[in-house]
Amino acid sequence: MAIADKFDKAYADKSIDELADAPVAALKGVSDGDADLLKQAFNIKTVKDLGTNKFFLWAQATAKLAE
Repeated sequence: MAIADKFDKAYADKSIDELADAPVAALKGVSDGDADLLKQAFNIKTVKDLGTNKFFLWAQATAKLAE
């Protein structure tokens, strides 16, 4: 399964840099409303912002350590 499979079809032919710069709503399952909430709460606008957000990273690390 390719990383592009995790994005809406409009992003299927994009490079990894373009995917990182894509709006959060480009991810499958993330609505425009979800993206608006992420922007309001955490100033997350792009996929890269989401993937590098300190709170999400801390939560991911905690979940991995708890396994």
